[in-house]
Amino acid sequence: MTSSLAAEAYENLVLELQDEPGVRLDVDGLLVNGTIFAFLSGDELVVDLPASRASDLVEREQGTRFRLDGVKSRDLVKVRDRSLWSELAREAHEYVGEPPVGGQS
Repeated sequence: MTSSLAAEAYENLVLELQDEPGVRLDVDGLLVNGTIFAFLSGDELVVDLPASRASDLVEREQGTRFRLDGVKSRDLVKVRDRSLWSELAREAHEYVGEPPVGGQS
């Protein structure tokens, strides 16, 4: 169950990011170019980050691994501290929104 504070923080995050290139809101969360990069899970924001950044957040106890069908994800991290949501969502937007390496060479 999501608290009203988390829901409000997520709504503010959506408003903050809605005009970024390729971003749209879907029932599943925030997408960039059709791929999800952030979503609300209970009172935590889940962000898709490079594995090394996700590990860093977990090691510093600023996030926990998101479990997908009972399996811990390498790239998806849950973050409870709402003061980090904007920064991490922007990182996730940039990471997920990057064009594939070598796509035009």
